[in-house]
Amino acid sequence: MTRPALRRRAPIRQRGVAVITALLLTTLAVTIVTSLFWQQQVQVRSMENQRLQLQTRWIVRGALDLSRLILFQDFLDSQMYTRQNGIWSTPLEETRLDDYVERERREGEDFNATLSGKIVDAQSRYNLANLAAARVPDKLEIGVFQRLLTNLQLDPNLAQQVAMQVAMAQPVQTVPTSGTGGTGTGTTTGTGGTTTGTGAPAGTVPVSGSVEPMGFVRLEDLLAVSGFTPQAIERLREFVIVLPQATKVNVNTAPAELIAALVPGLSLGDAAAMVNTRKGAYYRQMADFTQQPQMGAAQRAAAVAVAVRSDYFLAFSQVKLDRAALDTVSLLSRAPTGLTTVVWIREN
Repeated sequence: MTRPALRRRAPIRQRGVAVITALLLTTLAVTIVTSLFWQQQVQVRSMENQRLQLQTRWIVRGALDLSRLILFQDFLDSQMYTRQNGIWSTPLEETRLDDYVERERREGEDFNATLSGKIVDAQSRYNLANLAAARVPDKLEIGVFQRLLTNLQLDPNLAQQVAMQVAMAQPVQTVPTSGTGGTGTGTTTGTGGTTTGTGAPAGTVPVSGSVEPMGFVRLEDLLAVSGFTPQAIERLREFVIVLPQATKVNVNTAPAELIAALVPGLSLGDAAAMVNTRKGAYYRQMADFTQQPQMGAAQRAAAVAVAVRSDYFLAFSQVKLDRAALDTVSLLSRAPTGLTTVVWIREN
């Protein structure tokens, strides 16, 4: 091949390499720009999600303020008792929020903001904190929990294990001893009987252990007790609760299964009849409960102390805002003055 022919082919090869290089650079530039746009879109969507989640939490806060107002109004209506058909028991059906409707009209945004919820009497459920006091399991309360488990077709032997764990998780209580410069025995004797340094009645032995388990905070913590299954937890969900302190069951709102557990020898049928009667006439004091015709003299004597008013309530809220949704449950505590405070808020 002659030199002129080689010189003619060289520019052709160079032009081909230049075209390929240009295409590669163009592809690289498009890829970089596309990646930048994608990252920007992800950041924008992330900011929108954070804004929506923050807004849903503020809506929940507003719903809690409404719940507190309702409970205060219920307190003004009936200070001495809490009945099942009180103003607090009316659920809030799914309601569109007017504030967001107005914003849609102004800014052209398409938000589907709704709020729904209900208030449940927390003392209509059995409180696991009742099972022990001063690190001593309570036999009467263990009996109540055993009967409740039986009524719910669960193993009643689990009640003893739960009571032991509740007792072991309670803090040790010490009683200061009297004297000058000396050490006391930690035992005092008086007209009310003998008590030990732990505050427990005489003749009882506080539970002790080298490793103290954590106390129950929510119902799901029962899974740490051997014998409880997720199915059993779901069965107990409407009947058992964990509250910050020991409480009495409100017989104005408790279900038949729990009422039958509160009174030894009371059948589920009689308890259901008492619940039906309660719809028309609620209990104003404990005597109104114990004097029901379904309860004989033996049942009256063996009945566990109950309450007719409640201090703890559960507020359930469901908020939907565009693609964000928030489902929460809050524990509200109502003081003797009627003022209500939020104990905790949990997101489901």
